[in-house]
Amino acid sequence: MPTLAVAAPDAIPPVMPFESCRADLIAFATTQAVPQTLADAQLANLTPDPDVLAATASQGEFVRPLWDYIEASVTPARIEAGRAKLAEQAETFATIEARYGVDRYILAAFWGVESSFGAVLDNLAVVKPVVRSLATLACGDPARAPYWRNELSAALQILAWNQAPLDRMPAGLTGSWAGAMGHTQFMPSVYLRDAVDFDGDGKRDIWTSVPDALASTAHYLRAHGWKPEEGWGAEALLPEGFDAALADETTPRSLAAWQALGVRPARPGAIPDETAEATLILPAGIRGPAFLLRPNFAVILRYNTALAYALTVALLSDRLRGDPGLVRDWPRGDRALTGDERRDLQTRLTERGFATGGIDGKIGPKTRTALRAFQGSIGLPADGYADAALLERIRGAP
Repeated sequence: MPTLAVAAPDAIPPVMPFESCRADLIAFATTQAVPQTLADAQLANLTPDPDVLAATASQGEFVRPLWDYIEASVTPARIEAGRAKLAEQAETFATIEARYGVDRYILAAFWGVESSFGAVLDNLAVVKPVVRSLATLACGDPARAPYWRNELSAALQILAWNQAPLDRMPAGLTGSWAGAMGHTQFMPSVYLRDAVDFDGDGKRDIWTSVPDALASTAHYLRAHGWKPEEGWGAEALLPEGFDAALADETTPRSLAAWQALGVRPARPGAIPDETAEATLILPAGIRGPAFLLRPNFAVILRYNTALAYALTVALLSDRLRGDPGLVRDWPRGDRALTGDERRDLQTRLTERGFATGGIDGKIGPKTRTALRAFQGSIGLPADGYADAALLERIRGAP
């Protein structure tokens, strides 16, 4: 789900009654080129969707063990379905590759992860009215209210400018609980900026036109820096006794430099250019798989900032290409931390002077940096991996 970043407010405002918030949303929308009549028609009698707010607390890419999240998407059935779609849409993929320089297997992986190759778009138990979902979030999620309000206004602009093929969508403008739309789940603002009419029918139809949806995704990726023919990276094999602190996510080294340190791609030839630079990550610590990441991986992260999501897209693309699975297995015996435990970990790290970038229960790059610093300070491998054993060490640290 590609999104636009919005700065967090200094202070989170309280939740206001939905009726009052709804009136504010109408007023705001009319300042964003949305006709008053349309804003009133879409919002004036709207009620909130309680299921939408409940969904904000259970995003799988942040609350499930990494390997569970990945393996829920990179399944034999999805690989088989993806290969069938690649064959069925071979001409479309070839034309998009030629125009945008984005690899067909990456595009197919986004399509598979976001909508199971369009299958979820027909599931009325999953799809929701976009305007209602975004209004619910704009009024009920004050921490991100500006973001949701802007997305709601973008959705209303789509309707005002007759951008969506509503004649082909009996249920109206539909999407996920968070307002993401179509085969590859564009947020409304991203749709306005990056969606393209690839099939030439006069509509930027990411809901019912596979060519439009895939080309729009390719356009998004290329606009955000995708480099043709470079790939996302590869699984890496580490030498015995490798210094985990070198896998800091931010320090690029050439493949030749990594090889000098004993690190090599698990698949020979996966990164053919020895001068190509990559960063090294250990998403499940020194006991799990390692990955050399090329700059294109950062573009995948622009689509969805969760590391679990980006790795899922990358690994599914490899399987669709015909590559085997991972060489090194995940540390499946480890217990994943709960949300409360992750917040406790961040709090205790911060109290000890290891800045985590906030107490949000999400183990992102800043928290992993803080973890590596703490681990190094007590003589543990500095792999930045948060598990139950490490939390107990932090709780017992002076």
